[in-house]
Amino acid sequence: MTDEHHRTELAAGMRIDWNVPIPVDDGTILRADVFRPDDADPHPVLITYGPYGKGLHFAEGFPAQWQKLAAEHPDVVDGSTNAYQAWEVVDPERWVPHGYVCIRVDSRGSGWSPGRIDPFSPRETRDYYEAIEWAAAQPWSNGRVGLNGVSYYAMNQWLVAAQRPPHLAAICPFEGASDLYRDATHHGGIVSEFWATWYPFQVMNVQYGLGEKGRTNPNTGQSIAGPETLDEEVRAANRVDIRAEILAHPLDDEFYAQRRADLGAIEVPVLSAANWGGQGLHSRGNFTGFTDAGSTQKWLEVHGLEHWTEFYTAYGRDLQKRFFDHFLLDVDNGWDRQPPVQLQVRDVDGGFTRRAEHEWPLARTNWTSYYLDFDRRALSTEPPRTASAAEFDALGEGVTLLAEPFAEDTEITGPSATSLTLRSSTTDADLFVVLRLFDPHGEEVLFTAAVEPRAPLSQGWLRASHRKLDPDRSRPYQPWHTHDEFQPLEPGEPYRVDVEIWPTCIVAPAGYRLGLTILGRDYDNGLPEPHPMIYQRAMTGSGCWWHTDPDDRPVQVFGGRTTLQSTPELPATLLVPIIPGAAS
Repeated sequence: MTDEHHRTELAAGMRIDWNVPIPVDDGTILRADVFRPDDADPHPVLITYGPYGKGLHFAEGFPAQWQKLAAEHPDVVDGSTNAYQAWEVVDPERWVPHGYVCIRVDSRGSGWSPGRIDPFSPRETRDYYEAIEWAAAQPWSNGRVGLNGVSYYAMNQWLVAAQRPPHLAAICPFEGASDLYRDATHHGGIVSEFWATWYPFQVMNVQYGLGEKGRTNPNTGQSIAGPETLDEEVRAANRVDIRAEILAHPLDDEFYAQRRADLGAIEVPVLSAANWGGQGLHSRGNFTGFTDAGSTQKWLEVHGLEHWTEFYTAYGRDLQKRFFDHFLLDVDNGWDRQPPVQLQVRDVDGGFTRRAEHEWPLARTNWTSYYLDFDRRALSTEPPRTASAAEFDALGEGVTLLAEPFAEDTEITGPSATSLTLRSSTTDADLFVVLRLFDPHGEEVLFTAAVEPRAPLSQGWLRASHRKLDPDRSRPYQPWHTHDEFQPLEPGEPYRVDVEIWPTCIVAPAGYRLGLTILGRDYDNGLPEPHPMIYQRAMTGSGCWWHTDPDDRPVQVFGGRTTLQSTPELPATLLVPIIPGAAS
């Protein structure tokens, strides 16, 4: 039967099928663009499924990011017309000539796929499962399907892979959360405003039904947001209220259980790519995904720079191609002998040195305890002999403690954690813990992170009423909070809390020193305006991971005074992963 929306053409050496229908079990027709070799041979498939509009060109949807990428990494644009570049998915001109079929599916309710937008829901995961199986059954497919893509396109890989589609052969989640609650919506139990801010700018603006009000696909001349133009009232009914949903589920309840991958159920080969500067979304889930995935064939790669950059560079493409060539094309390229961990070790000038490792965290880590001396504002390697304390306005500058300068070049690579005794003047308190690095002149060293261009070394968060730990999952370097009940504070009473600090990496030269800042609000790097902007909001050191929602953080509860204390019997500590050999 003829489909009025599906058409095919030859362009850039590819057979391109636009708006291909994919029927799913409830009768909905999803739409996909398929880029494939123009021959009669079967080929492996790389598929992405997401809400960003398959027809939205990278340079139009994200012009600042595209211009920076093209200017600083010419290997991204050289050798391609770049006519089919899109946000966080592969350039088909880089893969189709290599023997792959590239498919972009508009997720339900987005782009050309009708229905209701419900990010990371069981319905969305089922749609992805069925799209994978549909792709495997097509005559141009060899029956092996791989998944790749950045951020959103990584997060839903964990979910669908855990459902074990029969024809799924390998996945490469590139910087994407694997635990929606802990990695994304609630940092330490504190609501991240990212999702409510992101939604209108990246999802609602490509929603199905914008029709003639939507932007135009430069390759087809059609709207990127479907053939129908629907009223806003109808479109609003066809999408979840993401802020309301997040606020309605402050604990890790059944809502999040349905949106969390059973990582142990994943059996296919995994290449998990994380970002050292991914605090807030683009790192923790990749480390956990690597360690907890059930697959016997799994690899971890960790890099820096912006969260999209290395996905497109020659370095990132080569890494992915070697992985997929091995598992989807049976190429004997040595991937099976690739060490399980590949790190881009970061230096203070923003450079990186590639290094192979065999496990995560690194087995040779010298887990080093610093003791927090609040009176001296110091991080000491000696246990305290006397008690010390620091009191601060929860919405103020907090307290910063500094270690002695490193006597030699020192590498810090891995997760960190801090254990504190806390008192609050109210029934709760939020802790924002910032691991920092200072040069010999006392200036903070800031890094290009996944989103924030001027970020500290790492960060961690905890709401004190969420301090309950899971003893089976907790490690000294990674406390694991259950987030399954509220434990309010009695004002003025002491409570022990453990705060996870997300993994990081730096080789600190001799003379540099480590710092730790603890405060009750988002870290601010203190740099003057103009600040970098995203979603029409300023980034001042913490990227787009703002934690200021007044319904989550009422000032009468989280605007009190916080006291931290340390005693010889119960010292406040910071555990840091020192890697031997940096000075050699």
